Amino acid sequence: MRFEKKPMVNWYDPKQLAFTGVKTVLSSVFGNFADRREMQAALDKEGKPFDYSEKDELWFDFVSDLADGFNPTYTVAKTMAQPSITVDGKELKRGDFLLMGGDEVYPTPEMIEYTNRLKGPFEAAFPKDDSPDADRPDVFAIPGNHDWYDGLTNFLRLFTQGRSLGNWKTRQTRSYFAIKLPHDYWLIAVDIQLHADIDYPQICYFRDIAQNHFTPETKVILCTAEPSWVFRSFDQKNTAHDRFKFFIDRVLYGKGEPAYEEKNRTITVNTILTGDLHHYARYEEKTKRGETRQLITSGGGGAFMHPTHTLKETIAPVDGYSAELKSVFPSKESSVRLSLLNLLFPYFSLTMLTLFGIVHAFTSWILQTKRFVSGETLMEQLAISGFFSDGIGNACHSILMALLHNPGAIFLNLLLVGGVVVFTDVKSGYGKWNYLAGVVHGLLHLVMFYVMLWGFSVLNLSHFDLGIHSLAQVSLFIVEMVLIGGTVSALIFGLYLTFSVIVLKNHITEASSSYRWEGYKNFLRIHLTKDVLTIYPIGFKKVVTDWKLSKSGDKVVVTGSPINYSLIEKPIEVHHEKTI
Repeated sequence: MRFEKKPMVNWYDPKQLAFTGVKTVLSSVFGNFADRREMQAALDKEGKPFDYSEKDELWFDFVSDLADGFNPTYTVAKTMAQPSITVDGKELKRGDFLLMGGDEVYPTPEMIEYTNRLKGPFEAAFPKDDSPDADRPDVFAIPGNHDWYDGLTNFLRLFTQGRSLGNWKTRQTRSYFAIKLPHDYWLIAVDIQLHADIDYPQICYFRDIAQNHFTPETKVILCTAEPSWVFRSFDQKNTAHDRFKFFIDRVLYGKGEPAYEEKNRTITVNTILTGDLHHYARYEEKTKRGETRQLITSGGGGAFMHPTHTLKETIAPVDGYSAELKSVFPSKESSVRLSLLNLLFPYFSLTMLTLFGIVHAFTSWILQTKRFVSGETLMEQLAISGFFSDGIGNACHSILMALLHNPGAIFLNLLLVGGVVVFTDVKSGYGKWNYLAGVVHGLLHLVMFYVMLWGFSVLNLSHFDLGIHSLAQVSLFIVEMVLIGGTVSALIFGLYLTFSVIVLKNHITEASSSYRWEGYKNFLRIHLTKDVLTIYPIGFKKVVTDWKLSKSGDKVVVTGSPINYSLIEKPIEVHHEKTI
């Protein structure tokens, strides 16, 4: 398969932002009117669960938030494809199946993106083997929000039509599914769509499993595309928690229906796996049903790294009982250090730098179209205002007079400040109090624009003695405002992101997608025996970056750099305890 080796997505590319924004709006508006999950149920009337229960022991892998940059995606895929890996002297076999927990592609789900960012790297990491005795693991996937941006069109083509993903083969017929595992374990994988309620056919599908297939000894591993327990700790108004709690209580436990509830009284939901946040984090919850539940976020399959220092040490998750944070990757100290990279925002986001500069240059042009009574332009007025004594007062007066008769410039100023303030994240951290930082952020951009306009006017007209309308002056001013003005605004933007994510504990996505860190990736290798479910969290501090594509563009040339991985924490053992 020919594919293009793609870099990490530049989320601050204005063109990319606009395209993704349109996709997001369209999917949000039309998603509830054209819910493909209902069509899936209509076409797949049997809806049988998948069965691996005849095995005495089972290995499977869990990975989420992959298919962004080639380097991390291929590094993780190549490791999962090995017949076995060894950590701390213990051999861990390749999974009998691979479970993908959402966001199988970035930034949007066009087929070309699936090909370049997912199918191509996975095929190169684990080439398809059509020989009769080939060992071909299965692959299952639930969609995340990025897969939903086209209404699941391409997700369904890739994962529900019996195709191959490298040497992994797809089997599911819906975007949600149930897998019967050995020793009365069940894996329940839910499609939560974007921010909508779980559809009725999906509820019926899982209710049938819970009512007719669960036994009093059943243990459940639940897979979902977002960590609702974390989102609820960020924002008490987040409704994902309520929808998830409804699913567990009403669909799996049968709450509210006496016969159903009595039958499932002793089942346990002891492990919940998710991604969406691009790091590893494990909370341990003690529920009111007597369960010890592992809440594991493992979103390290290939996308940029999310911070971990914003996670709370104790939260009240699914059942309303407290859960304690047991482990994170990267460490909170490393997370803070990496967040400081936002101070280099101009380096990582040249497109935003250029955009800021162009906005400033255009605003300056609008301001120059109006003349004072004396016949001078604003720049000529500013040029004679020195930087000392009464210079500041004179400059402010000149700027105010220019704005009073220039609604176009006022509009652009308001657009700059308003756009920056609206950008403020008020769903986490200190909530709406974050607007104070947003207002300061917006005003800083505005003040620095006029300071630079003043400075460039003095420099060009007074120091260099250039004519206001000369080609040399106009050209120099545009270069100054785009390069220097854009850099200053980008520095302010990066400073705001740094302050926000470290002090206010908000903007976790905006402040981590900016520098697009390839390292700190992870996946889970899970082993089920008759006595215990053991979860091995595999972490990569650094990923290999010197892979090269063959001349034909379909294979990866190994350059000699080894893949280094290790256990993030000691293996997590989930013993088959019985609910009281």
